[in-house]
Amino acid sequence: MSTNQQVFIGTDCGATMSKVGGVWADGTTVSTKLHQRATNSQQGPLAVVTSWVEAVTEYLGQNDLTWADVSSVGLAIPGPYLRYGVLGHSANLPTVFDGWDFYTAYSQALAEKAGRAVPLVVGNDGAFGGVGEAQRVRGDSTDSVLMLAPGSGLGSAFIDADGLPLQGDTLAGMETAHMPAPLHLLGAKPYKCGCGRSWGCVELYTTLAGLPYLLEEKLAGYPGHPLASSKETTKDKVLSLRGLAQKGDPLAVELFDFQARAMGLHIASLAMALDPTFVVIGGGLMDPENTTEEFRERYLRIVGETARAHLWPVQRDRITIVPSTLGELSQAIGAALVALYRSRR
Repeated sequence: MSTNQQVFIGTDCGATMSKVGGVWADGTTVSTKLHQRATNSQQGPLAVVTSWVEAVTEYLGQNDLTWADVSSVGLAIPGPYLRYGVLGHSANLPTVFDGWDFYTAYSQALAEKAGRAVPLVVGNDGAFGGVGEAQRVRGDSTDSVLMLAPGSGLGSAFIDADGLPLQGDTLAGMETAHMPAPLHLLGAKPYKCGCGRSWGCVELYTTLAGLPYLLEEKLAGYPGHPLASSKETTKDKVLSLRGLAQKGDPLAVELFDFQARAMGLHIASLAMALDPTFVVIGGGLMDPENTTEEFRERYLRIVGETARAHLWPVQRDRITIVPSTLGELSQAIGAALVALYRSRR
């Protein structure tokens, strides 16, 4: 049975899975249960939009809601964009999506399903994820929040006093994943990124995207390691590293320690420009279901120690680095919150 209460829905389009979240008109979360479906990007744009609508319909049903209750929808989707609602070349989606007007496609699909026009706001997935996490970490304050979420790539967001993300004049703001890393401090080579740059994008030194490069280099120092003689694909080897690190495997621990240092340096660089009060670390490395408390504490400690060594003195005691609390739901919940916040204007 419908509650007849306004609900704001968020859709998070990931490269492989799309998730749905929702908030009530007072900003509280409808459910913290993860609801997701395959994005189906390999089948093209129409299949993706269909998957989004079906996922929202299922989510509404699971929470005793109907499309009549939906006030507006937010969509979090990886950039960069050619303009509002139109994708540029994404490093995480097939080339058939280059130039896709996803705003129009999703708006039309929502209207068809709901039987009326449904207001839609769209934005970068990392930026919207930051909105969700910022609401949790700062409470009733208006302190600014920087969020960095290492996963397949690096989601980035800066949330202002109004709870909204910095996106820039062309919606390319806070694409910090593709800033150059300080390679001289990391002792690393400038790897080629999927975005096309070869200057050493930070993403390659902090996320899954760069682990094939890092593993190949570090494995030479561990000739007796099982992965050195394994016949598995590089992808499978890389995907095994997080699990190995939870067991204290020296090679895996070294790789994630390296990524933690790279993240700390990135935070120090961003703090010069943004001067946040809170830094939230999200992504799979902070997932309590797949990582141990010891692993998370070690990662955050190295991040913090590395960052603080390069911060201004006044920032060292003020900036607080904390793990995310919404996990995989941050971007969907953030998209729903942006839809809510925009409706108030």
